[in-house]
Amino acid sequence: VAVNKMDTTKWSEDRFNEIVKETSTFIKKVGYNPKSVAFVPISGWHGDNMLEESANMSWYKGWTKEIKSGVVKGKTLLDAIDAIEPPVRPSDKPLRLPLQDVYKIGGIGTVPVGRVKTGINQS
Repeated sequence: VAVNKMDTTKWSEDRFNEIVKETSTFIKKVGYNPKSVAFVPISGWHGDNMLEESANMSWYKGWTKEIKSGVVKGKTLLDAIDAIEPPVRPSDKPLRLPLQDVYKIGGIGTVPVGRVKTGINQS
């Protein structure tokens, strides 16, 4: 979770912790584990904590989140994005290909367009 506009609160640690607490409560209510979410204070306007550590938030020691393979740590938003685990695509399930569009091409016929969500095309 990127907590943006930290520059408008003068990079306040108290305000950041308040937002983390409120957001963690919401995340828990909707069924996620707050320990598996990284919270990063940023200022998009100034670029603080987006790609590199910010000198304006010296109180910020970094984020920690739990994933299946262990614990991951970082300090910037880019680190948090890099730590996102891609979903596992089950190839042992039946083929599921939701249609996105259907094209009618003269001389060829009807061409359905979609993306494989589960399963495989060939064995």
